Amino acid sequence: MKLLVTGGAGFIGSHVVRRFINAYPEYSIWNLDALTYAGNLENLSDIEHQPNYQFIKGDITDKEFISSLFEKEQFDGVIHLAAESHVDRSISGPDAFIQTNVVGTANLLNAAVQCWKGNFDGKRFYHVSTDEVFGSLGPEGKFNESTAYDPRSPYSASKASSDHLVRAYHHTYGLPIVISNCSNNYGSHHFPEKLIPLIINNIKNSRPLPVYGKGENIRDWLWVEDHARAIDLIYHQGNNGETYCIGGNNEWKNIDVVRLLCKLMDEKLGRAAGESEKLISYVTDRPGHDARYAIDATKLKTALGWEPTQPFEQLLAQTIDWYLANEEWLEHVTSGNYRSYYEKQYTR
Repeated sequence: MKLLVTGGAGFIGSHVVRRFINAYPEYSIWNLDALTYAGNLENLSDIEHQPNYQFIKGDITDKEFISSLFEKEQFDGVIHLAAESHVDRSISGPDAFIQTNVVGTANLLNAAVQCWKGNFDGKRFYHVSTDEVFGSLGPEGKFNESTAYDPRSPYSASKASSDHLVRAYHHTYGLPIVISNCSNNYGSHHFPEKLIPLIINNIKNSRPLPVYGKGENIRDWLWVEDHARAIDLIYHQGNNGETYCIGGNNEWKNIDVVRLLCKLMDEKLGRAAGESEKLISYVTDRPGHDARYAIDATKLKTALGWEPTQPFEQLLAQTIDWYLANEEWLEHVTSGNYRSYYEKQYTR
């Protein structure tokens, strides 16, 4: 098996690459990443010298490059994670999201169809998407594989577009595909523009903890290693043309996540109880901020036997431990352009 993973130097992608490298030594795993601000090869320093691992620096928006790469390497499968993924960035600069998430996905689909030339035996194109394509939930119900699409941001609209393209290539060309839509991920190696690593880093440095609006927005939190395990199962055992929703069955209000992080960080840093909560700073809410996401992962459990693992607080404490033990990694990713972006987004 010669498997191409796009975006493999990013947060979720690095966990997927690591899992496949270690679990399938007989596979040849190729990691394609443009190494934008969120792609960091330090995420894979522990496996970069494995004999079944190969890194390629390249951009999925470069049609000629992608086409020639497929023609040269003759991949058997694709796990497509490369994406622009931060909602705030999509609001201030939507063009990059359209180029990467829509055009980039089309380039990969075209290259796969051209390379495999209708001989799809043993081939698979796995597209990793998000629950944000479904829009916003009220207080009841959950997203599932039959939920109508209702994206509310340039980010979610670009991911919805890419989902539709992948399904269209399945129906039009017979391309063997699977799609998954996941809830919010957390864990190690997460770029600190997202809520959990941002709050951990700011508490550590006694900086304000920015919370949108009143912090009442609800998210379903999925441990990234559970997500990687689900991707492994879906890639190998999922049915062609099917969609699978991956959720943590773990809904929390944003403000409650922040308060739990404050509590755990105070304990780990030896601070007085309640000390970090004093840093909470409510900032202007983001435009079109979805009220609630929640995923019903019954299909994945029934069909493939997957379900989330340990309790959230235990895994969150483990996540904090990783960031506190990897100060150099955190220092590297929070320098330069990230600092100017942080000031722009949260200093208001």
